[in-house]
Amino acid sequence: MRTSVSRSPHASRPPSTQRGAAKWAVIALVAVAALVGSWFVFKPAAPTPEASFVTLQGEKFDLESLRGKVVLVNFWATSCVTCVQEMPMLVDTYNKYAPRGYETIAVAMSYDPPNYVLNFAETRQLPFKVTLDPMGEIARSFGDIRLTPTTFLLDKQGRVIKRYLGEPPQQEFHATIEAALNS
Repeated sequence: MRTSVSRSPHASRPPSTQRGAAKWAVIALVAVAALVGSWFVFKPAAPTPEASFVTLQGEKFDLESLRGKVVLVNFWATSCVTCVQEMPMLVDTYNKYAPRGYETIAVAMSYDPPNYVLNFAETRQLPFKVTLDPMGEIARSFGDIRLTPTTFLLDKQGRVIKRYLGEPPQQEFHATIEAALNS
């Protein structure tokens, strides 16, 4: 007499086949995550919005008034470690290129307390325009920026030529600025 043994559907597969299937599932998940992440980081930048700014000193200006200059718009926060870390490089870049027609606008995120921003700008003696975005309007006009630092480099016609998420690699960053200033 034969005894029938009930087996699960996967019991007939050898363990190496099960591991192989799991390995491919992990690879597929990583690939999907990489595609989604790369779309978020490398999605095409929108045309430069009609944005108006007010500096900590009360100066009002818009991007149109900066045409003819290469402009960096940096979304940052005092609570952002990478933002604080990249500020000395942004200061050095501004000091190096400002005489040639380069401008920097540091836009503090809506959640950043104004007194923190003012203290940061004063204690670090930031030489460029620092603005608040208390209602988040500027961040929304640039594509609803939520991650910091997010930086846009605009050419002399006000078009976005580069978008950075995180601290820009200095050598490539300076080469891009040089090319924009020389065009």
